[in-house]
Amino acid sequence: MKAFREILSWVIPILVGLLIAVGIRTYWFTMVKVDGSSMEPNLTSNERVFVFRTGKIETSKIHRGSVIVFDAYGEDPSATENKDYVKRVIGMPGDTVSAVDGVIKVNGKTVDQEYISEAEQKATNTINDVGNWNSLAQLGNRQGWEGDKTIKVPAGKYFVLGDHRSVSNDSRYWGFVDDDKVLGVVKVPFWGNEVKRNNINSAWKSYFE
Repeated sequence: MKAFREILSWVIPILVGLLIAVGIRTYWFTMVKVDGSSMEPNLTSNERVFVFRTGKIETSKIHRGSVIVFDAYGEDPSATENKDYVKRVIGMPGDTVSAVDGVIKVNGKTVDQEYISEAEQKATNTINDVGNWNSLAQLGNRQGWEGDKTIKVPAGKYFVLGDHRSVSNDSRYWGFVDDDKVLGVVKVPFWGNEVKRNNINSAWKSYFE
């Protein structure tokens, strides 16, 4: 009996620790591996990042400029199964978004895009004949979005772009991301590159020029 109690004395703390770890991973945050180059140079393929689940803690709040993970199935017509996309939020619900020669304006205010090169900023409009757009409705009609083609980002949705604009498959081509599809907000861990960490974790704090 004494031996049994001794075994329990170290088994129980281990089990409790595992349950706590599973609970944190399930409800607060998890880690994901970036797949693809659409967020370069700030996130690279196979890089592991934290994803804080939305609505659980302060860190997980979505802002303009936040980088999020969402399930693209049902959003991007080319996604034929559940697939996680990592993109940057450009427009929040109720926002207007325009882009002319790489200059993005949200609600008429110019977005600070120092987190990417000037060439990638211009690629917002020049790649794949996306062209300039003065309203989301204009962009949606031109690109043939299957969903909403509205002047403003609809309630409960986001307009997102990849940082690597010349290759990113994002809202320009298929429209908005529903809030229900969002897994959480991406954060680069403290041991990551400082510049990239700031571009992912903190760009939202100085979103406008």
